[in-house]
Amino acid sequence: MPILSLQEVRKSYRDVVAVDAVSFDVPRGALFGLLGPNGAGKTSLIRIITTITAADSGVIYFDGEKLNTSHPEHIGYMPEERGLYRKMKVGEHLIYLAQLKGMHTTDAKKKLLAMMERFEITSWWPKKVEELSKGMQQKIQFISTILHEPKLIILDEPFSGLDPINTNVIKDEIYALNQRGITVIFSTHRMEQVEQICEYLVLINKGKNVLQGKVAEIKDAFKEGIFRVTSDGTMNGNLNGLNILSHQTHELMVKAEPGHSPNELLRDLLNRGITIQGFEEVKPSLNEIFIRTVKSLDNA
Repeated sequence: MPILSLQEVRKSYRDVVAVDAVSFDVPRGALFGLLGPNGAGKTSLIRIITTITAADSGVIYFDGEKLNTSHPEHIGYMPEERGLYRKMKVGEHLIYLAQLKGMHTTDAKKKLLAMMERFEITSWWPKKVEELSKGMQQKIQFISTILHEPKLIILDEPFSGLDPINTNVIKDEIYALNQRGITVIFSTHRMEQVEQICEYLVLINKGKNVLQGKVAEIKDAFKEGIFRVTSDGTMNGNLNGLNILSHQTHELMVKAEPGHSPNELLRDLLNRGITIQGFEEVKPSLNEIFIRTVKSLDNA
């Protein structure tokens, strides 16, 4: 059973259709990418999933039940626009947010102290939020999102504004949470982040889901039989008859003939006297796949 299931969900704001009959499942325990350009409808979908707003039509199931107002206690949501009270002290603020999610004060304080020790930020406890840098505030917002150990975590552009070190700190924590069975949804327009982290994705454009499934299977479906061949010496040999896309001193980009396997191409290259150090298939990036998908829909 998926942790989240959307069926024909639709949402309009006056004459603008923000979410247009969107359907997809989020597998339980998945690292899941909700992809799309700015304005595609991702945030509108998240606001519906978290019950901040209601869909005009369609059905959503959370953990096997029709979505209702009790479910946000089991969801952690980190919005792109951070929502901390700037005048509150960090420790008090985080305990207050945990209480809103149903945690007892004693449990919240105990867990929070342990988490702040793990993040090496215990000295921030008495500081006011406004005294922290943007990156520090983002860490605090992330802690508030996960402190109550929700079944589902939704992160909207979670690495925006973070330096590489703190980005890796957050990534490591996300992987640890996922190892404990918590489902994580990344909402982002940064395709490369989803390639690095997620196993599944749904691609939203103009309020519609235009592509969904396992990341590896989607990339396999869009591959074109292009291979990168590298050599530690000059790339020489008989190149006649090969479908060469680019030719450099130590690298060759070649496209296999339709129906030819990688083994057949490799054997052909070796028979032509080409010295090979590396041989790998070049699959399109998610960004390339998105552009090709959108273009094909526009031209349909």
